[in-house]
Amino acid sequence: MERAEPFSSLASPQALLRSRALARGALLCLLLGALTTLASAGTVVDATGRQVAIAGSQRIVTLGSDVTEIVYALGEGDRIVALDRGSKFPAATNAKPNVGYRRKLSAEGIAEMSPDLIIAAKDIGPPDAVDVLKSLAVPIVLVPEDNSPEGIVRKIALVADVLGKADEGKVLAAKVTGEFKAAASLAAKVAPANRKKVVFFHGLIKLTAAGAGTSADAIIGYAGGINPMGGVNGYKAASEEKLIEMAPDVILMMSDGNGGPTPEQVFAIPALSTTPAAANRALVVLDGAYMIGFGPRTADAVRDLAEALYPG
Repeated sequence: MERAEPFSSLASPQALLRSRALARGALLCLLLGALTTLASAGTVVDATGRQVAIAGSQRIVTLGSDVTEIVYALGEGDRIVALDRGSKFPAATNAKPNVGYRRKLSAEGIAEMSPDLIIAAKDIGPPDAVDVLKSLAVPIVLVPEDNSPEGIVRKIALVADVLGKADEGKVLAAKVTGEFKAAASLAAKVAPANRKKVVFFHGLIKLTAAGAGTSADAIIGYAGGINPMGGVNGYKAASEEKLIEMAPDVILMMSDGNGGPTPEQVFAIPALSTTPAAANRALVVLDGAYMIGFGPRTADAVRDLAEALYPG
């Protein structure tokens, strides 16, 4: 018959207490880990009204300069693993892989980046690529297009919710709102009779001008200008006859990245050579995403354009 082990060979009361304490500590760590996971997950309603469940946001693809700038402004740029070709601010974006122009995307190219989340401007395309992206297991959140300060605030709120940075989003939104009001106040000082007619062109090969409903039209208005193309919607070709009729005081264009376009290039175009803008060599060139992105820096663009239109 085997003898029972003496009591002295069993764990001491102190050892049992230490063991129980370690077990409680391990359980607490597990609970905290579970709570953290739950806090990082959630559901948001995107620009199309879709309910999107967010399971993770450590490997993000951003599509749209405004979206990318908001993520960086919230201090979360390190989470971005790839972005679109138009996302060029801040400078840290230069080190990120780009997946092409946001309206000519390859779903396969985006999937190769192994993201756990895609945050994109609502106008990404083409439609078939968007359909493929929506069918993936990776959540895709579409951010609204809205060419107004209120629209920027809505973009910030949505992106901040997706990233679990709601409080930081409120701080950023308040900052952007204050800056926008200050910039728009410059335009308010310009008498209606003194406001200049401003036409925005995408390029010089084909003179396609921005009409109502475009971000360029909105930026012109906030800066105190008048868009003589405001009677048409979207981008429309502007004929020589139409330009003579509109008589723009200023031509507004996006930078080509190579120091142009220059007044010499712009006003050599016959359709523009007889305009009041040509007589005064009145050309304003701004970076595209900066000017028409309607993101955190748009207030600065409004101020810069207002000061260019109305020096002093």
